Amino acid sequence: QVQLIESGGGLVQAGGSLRLSCAVSGRTGGNYAMGWFRQAPGKEREFVAVISWTGTVTYYADSVKGRFTISRGTAKNTVSMQMNTLRPDDTAVYYCAANRGPRVGVTSADFGSWGQGTQVTVSS
Repeated sequence: QVQLIESGGGLVQAGGSLRLSCAVSGRTGGNYAMGWFRQAPGKEREFVAVISWTGTVTYYADSVKGRFTISRGTAKNTVSMQMNTLRPDDTAVYYCAANRGPRVGVTSADFGSWGQGTQVTVSS
């Protein structure tokens, strides 16, 4: 059974930083993209960032571009996201996701496995 375990959420003041991490277990084979989505209260889940298997291709939502950086671990089954200059509107539950294959997609439909989510709260 494929499992994605996130860590690193928490409470931070506006302008601060947090680092989220995610590890995939139970999945055989490789060559799949990984990404992060988030869902704020009362809003739909939205794309945040995605990274290819090799780590050479990344895409970001416009709202986080220049502030967030997604990276792939050496072991490839891990992904992290450094979040800097956090704003109150970044407050959400953040979900790690693993794609069904190598496609570097930016929609929920591209991803077949999801973590439980980790809360990020940014106070003003």
